[in-house]
Amino acid sequence: MAQTAAPAAAAASAPGASDKETADKEAAGQLAAQGWLLLLDRQNWGGAWDAASQVFRGMVPIDTWMNAIPKDRLPLGTLVSRTPTTAVYKTTLQGRPDGEYVTAVFSTEYTNKKALEEVVTTVREPDGRWRVTGYFTR
Repeated sequence: MAQTAAPAAAAASAPGASDKETADKEAAGQLAAQGWLLLLDRQNWGGAWDAASQVFRGMVPIDTWMNAIPKDRLPLGTLVSRTPTTAVYKTTLQGRPDGEYVTAVFSTEYTNKKALEEVVTTVREPDGRWRVTGYFTR
């Protein structure tokens, strides 16, 4: 899949955060990413766009999203399995304002694509909720 939104490459780790605080944030960001991926699995393209971060929605207009994502996702077939492999908390990402980010990687298998990594970056928005700000596959 072509990059749908900026993948938000990881930069510096969060200074001053305890291991437990960091692990809790990684878990929350990863959970938000998994929930968002379920929307894609259900072909709820509009719901996935609505649930994404303000930055994501600003970078990827709804009409562009609605035309691109089915073309990328439908050929994969039905989800067979998805396993979280890593989640990394950062406070800075290249090309993004400082904030709280978690990049979660999932090892995924579909009926038509046996080995795929999904990379989902979430951001903690001002309301405290984690929302997707970047998504791509490799």
